[in-house]
Amino acid sequence: MPPVFAHGELRLYLLVLLLDGPRHGYELITELTRRFGGTYRPSAGTIYPRLARLEEEGLVRRSVPGAQAAEPAGSPGAGRKATYELTPAGRAELDSRLDDVRRLERSVAETVRSLADEVRADVRDTMRGLRAELAAAAQEARSRPRPGPGTAPDPRRTQSNSLRHDAEAMLQRFRNDVLADLREADVAGTVSALTVETLRTVLDSARSAVRGTLPHSTASPPSRAERTNPE
Repeated sequence: MPPVFAHGELRLYLLVLLLDGPRHGYELITELTRRFGGTYRPSAGTIYPRLARLEEEGLVRRSVPGAQAAEPAGSPGAGRKATYELTPAGRAELDSRLDDVRRLERSVAETVRSLADEVRADVRDTMRGLRAELAAAAQEARSRPRPGPGTAPDPRRTQSNSLRHDAEAMLQRFRNDVLADLREADVAGTVSALTVETLRTVLDSARSAVRGTLPHSTASPPSRAERTNPE
């Protein structure tokens, strides 16, 4: 993925994020992640050195609890406890660069849309390929001869029942894992519209792909994805 910010833009955007008030370093990382809909999450090694540089330039002020004061300003350890706030010089810097700030906000919005489109396209392409593979396997299974009346029960029926239970258990694990991830993200306030749309796309595509492997799937109504995105 190409760089999200051009040279100097992240520095300016950190000042913008501090306009609303003091924040911890990890809060700035979380807010950046939220604004990018979860498609971009800067590392601590990206954020803290820039905050330290802004502090050296007198644009932000760092407040550290006594036990943490000995840690270097650019270290993640200090950033977890320290809070950063704009100084009068930092506010003056933003006031003098309002056009740059507006341009940066537009650039961020365009980047978010572009990244979201890439994620959705990747999901659609992956699920389309999976659907084609499963449909081919289902077609092969349908072409096999079926037993006539009076024939002894096919042992595959027993296997089918066992596999169905495996599939149900798999779905339950998937549901529980995704719910746990969503609840954890919700605590940090990072569940976005992109998260929901990606989940909807994946589930609709997966449903269509699985139906393609079932002999009687053609009688089922089309999924939302099939109704809105016919191929």
